[in-house]
Amino acid sequence: MATVQTVRGPVDVDALGQTLMHEHVFVLNEEYRLNYPDHWDEETRVRDAVDRLRALKAVGVDTIVDPTVLGLGRDIRRIMRVNAEVDLNIIAATGLYTYNELPFVFSLTGPGTMLGGDEPMTPLFVRDLTEGIADTGVKAAFLKCAVEEQGVTPGVLRVLHAVADAHRQTGAPITVHTNAIHHRGLEVQEIFREQGVDLTKVVIGHSGDSTGLDYLQRLIDGGSYVGMDRFGLNILLPFEDRVRTVARLVERGLAERIVLAQDASCYIDWFPPGLPAQLQPQWKYTHIHDDVLPALREQGVTEEQIDTMLVTNPRTYFTPDAV
Repeated sequence: MATVQTVRGPVDVDALGQTLMHEHVFVLNEEYRLNYPDHWDEETRVRDAVDRLRALKAVGVDTIVDPTVLGLGRDIRRIMRVNAEVDLNIIAATGLYTYNELPFVFSLTGPGTMLGGDEPMTPLFVRDLTEGIADTGVKAAFLKCAVEEQGVTPGVLRVLHAVADAHRQTGAPITVHTNAIHHRGLEVQEIFREQGVDLTKVVIGHSGDSTGLDYLQRLIDGGSYVGMDRFGLNILLPFEDRVRTVARLVERGLAERIVLAQDASCYIDWFPPGLPAQLQPQWKYTHIHDDVLPALREQGVTEEQIDTMLVTNPRTYFTPDAV
């Protein structure tokens, strides 16, 4: 029986249930938090996260896929503490989040650097996937990287290659943050194809920021899932456009290559406290169930197609090919 690693241990892929494929619990600059602790109350934030995730569970979600990695403040012990109080599967990631340069710890060693040598990121990613994160025993289940408006810079290319290498060694699937307006997903697919990545195990994240059906069709034709995963971020693309784009893709018979999410979090320190909710009131964990699914049904999307996007596709993504 195929299983997927979660924060609480391995879970049968058939038991994942309704799954949101791109949600964070915390997004933090840990260096800032440690040096300016008056900006963070651990107990308050943990309790708030427990409450928010319990509310998500109450609307029918069984699993969230959390792509918080190095560069976004991953603290697996904090997530373990939250998850101990919530009956929800949380799937952790490994990888590196950067739009441009690498952190200094990786900048002088590895291919093309002053000191050269093998890529130091790859064994770290593999260890997270096969042994566990930070000696906790909690194993990551997928890889995360990013290509933004800046494109494939030398630093980003090294991350892509390291992620591809870890994927080849372990079979772990990949999720990529991309800039849909600049069609970065196509560049990602080409690099991964050259690196021997199984593109059917790749989510091109944030594809839902685009209404370009031809672009989205090309990503799907390339074999990948498209992440329609920023519902609620109406400042980037209005709600109606996001819903309409998913409905049009489903009309084309492409529900089997779509995954859904909101890219929400319990706390993100990129904004002043309270500002996300004030500017984007729909940007929250329950927006899909409160607003998006009813709107999709109004546009003719069936319950079977919704189940495909929320249940079947995540299950397939996390099922090893050999099983």
